[in-house]
Amino acid sequence: MLTRLELAKDWVRDAGNFLKENISSPLEITEKTRYDDLVTNFDKEVQEQLVSNILHHFPEDKILAEEDDEKIKFDPEIPHLWILDPIDGTTNFIVQKDNFAIMLAYYEFGVGKFGLILDVMKDKLYWCDSHKAFCNQKELESKKMSLDKSLLGVNSYMYRTNSGGLLDLSHQTLGVRIIGSAGISYGQLLEGKILGYFSNLQPWDYAAGSIIAEKIGFVTLTTSGEKPRFNCREQVFTAPAYLVSEIQKYIKS
Repeated sequence: MLTRLELAKDWVRDAGNFLKENISSPLEITEKTRYDDLVTNFDKEVQEQLVSNILHHFPEDKILAEEDDEKIKFDPEIPHLWILDPIDGTTNFIVQKDNFAIMLAYYEFGVGKFGLILDVMKDKLYWCDSHKAFCNQKELESKKMSLDKSLLGVNSYMYRTNSGGLLDLSHQTLGVRIIGSAGISYGQLLEGKILGYFSNLQPWDYAAGSIIAEKIGFVTLTTSGEKPRFNCREQVFTAPAYLVSEIQKYIKS
C-alpha cells in the first residue's frame, strides 16, 4: 500500500500537469478581499482534485484548504491534518503564466510530517520525508552563508514600509528579491539562492515550506520570535537556525 507521502507526490504532480495542459485556457477570475487578491476557476479545480484524492483514500483526515469558504482551525489534537494551497501565486499564474506553485503539507497531532511544493512550470518538486529534503530526486543540503554575502526573499509591502524591521535587515545583506509566491520563494531558499524568506503569510503559505526547510537546518518564526500559530495571517520568516539571533537584532514585530 502506498504511503501518504507517495500518494501525495503523485497527486501534486498530476495537478501540476493539469495546470500546464490548461495554461492557455480562458480564466474565470474573481476578486476575494480586494482587486489584487484573486482566485480563478483553476485554483478551485485543483483544490477539488486534491481534496477528492485525500478523502477518497483517507476519509477521516481533515483538510485546511485556502479556497474553502468555511475553514477548519489548525488544532494539535487533530490526528491527521492536510494544509493545502492549490495555486500559490495566483496573480503570477494569471499574468505571467509562470512563478506559481502547488503546496501541500501533512500534520499528525500538530507535528509536520512532510511537505510538498511543486514549481509547476519548472517541474521542480520540493519535498521531504521524516529525515531529508529533496528537489525531485536530488537531496538538498544547506549552504553556510553569512548575511553580508546573501540575498533575502521578501514581501514587497513589508520591505518598502520597513514592517517588521525588514528594510533595516536588508541593509545588512546584498539585497532583496521579490517574487510574489511563497512557494517559489521557498524553492529558492531550499536551493540556497536566498538566505531567508520574510513575508506576511497565512498557514497554507508556509506550512509545506517550513516542514521541508526544517530538514536542512532552517527554522520558521514570527518576527516577534514566536512559533507561528497557524490560525491567522502573521509576519513570518524562515531562516537558518544559526543566524536567527543575528537576524533578530534588526527585525521586530
